[in-house]
Amino acid sequence: MRQTCLLPVVCLAAALAAAPANTPPGVPKVLNLFQRLQTAEKQKKGNKPVDHVQFQLTEAEVNEYARYARQVNPRPGLDSVTVKFFPQNYYSTYTVIDFDAVEKWKPGTVPMLLKPVLSGKKSIWVDYRVQANAGLVTFTVEKAYFGSVRLPAFFVQKMIEVVAARQPEHYDASKPVPLPFGLRKVWTGDKVVMGEN
Repeated sequence: MRQTCLLPVVCLAAALAAAPANTPPGVPKVLNLFQRLQTAEKQKKGNKPVDHVQFQLTEAEVNEYARYARQVNPRPGLDSVTVKFFPQNYYSTYTVIDFDAVEKWKPGTVPMLLKPVLSGKKSIWVDYRVQANAGLVTFTVEKAYFGSVRLPAFFVQKMIEVVAARQPEHYDASKPVPLPFGLRKVWTGDKVVMGEN
């Protein structure tokens, strides 16, 4: 099963176990969506008619699920992620990154000038432009900040690549990443993300 919490558009998959009774309402909705997509993927592999699955999730549902997924399946280097969706495939994230882990995994990733402030677990705000079509996702960092300090986009891109490579799936974020569960297209609107297989 694929999972990543690096790019918000694919920060949706975790263990497909039933959610405990006390989970927020967005969690069962997302898990049900994964089950429908997984069933459609099995149909395709079995040369059967494939169920067409379309979805729309709100920011609140995605963020509820992201918190749940972090508890079920912690991600190396990432403590939390909160996402906001804007029209035209624009995402804004507030993420807690373990910069000591990033620097340990690939020394020199954090620029010397930023090392005094970017050490330990720190929150950064990153805006992305994401393209998720034909089963693949690519992204560009539009802007990023630590507090009021603007972070260079090339540094943030490199940091994402380092963290992605340390995930169990060993993603190469420098190349297009496959969408999970046979998804073909994902796009955003105001405070929503939509997609289809």
